[in-house]
Amino acid sequence: MDNISGTHILVIDDEKQIRQLLKVTLSEHGYKVEEAVDGREGISKILYCKPDLIILDLGLPDMDGIEVVKKLREWSSTPIIIISVREQESDKIAALDSGADDYVTKPFGMGELLARIRAAMRHASGADDEPVFYFDELVVDIPRRIVTVGEKEIKLTPTEYDILKNLAVYAGRVLTHKQLLRAVWGPDYLNDAQYLRVFIGQLRKKIEIDPSRPRHIITEPGIGYRLL
Repeated sequence: MDNISGTHILVIDDEKQIRQLLKVTLSEHGYKVEEAVDGREGISKILYCKPDLIILDLGLPDMDGIEVVKKLREWSSTPIIIISVREQESDKIAALDSGADDYVTKPFGMGELLARIRAAMRHASGADDEPVFYFDELVVDIPRRIVTVGEKEIKLTPTEYDILKNLAVYAGRVLTHKQLLRAVWGPDYLNDAQYLRVFIGQLRKKIEIDPSRPRHIITEPGIGYRLL
């Protein structure tokens, strides 16, 4: 179980009911919660409260939440989880490409949000920077460049390995098509999402028990992929 005692979360949302729900539920799970009702108040509180994680709504009364993300990323690496009623792929992609760590659509289940918080905190603390990553029967050994399923070593092409490595390093977080394309192929391939899908399909055939029902490489439709 993660050590969350004293972890400080700032909730930036203009909906009083959402803030109250989050404060009560997160407090019950051991988190300390601070609230802000708009972007300017949120940025101000980040400066003096120094939260460990930020939960941010996009539809703020004074500025768009994506603008808040962009401003914060100029000087802060604090994990940001977006919660929003916006379901358009373009909004999700814009938020993630601007520097948000994850995106949860309202209405959401608290169990899901808590899991996303734990994943973001693990990565921020460096717990995801271990050289060997374990996903049940799937093991990604970064130093030795070895991938195994059960006890069987899986032969991957260099490109397949680079995709899986990037997903493993950011395990639990969604990586957009552009983020993966930039990391693996470089900035000249940012519009080749179909190219990426082909390699994801090849990877699934090699590491998934049932490629048609993947357990590890999860598709976020129109956005990207996450490794679980």
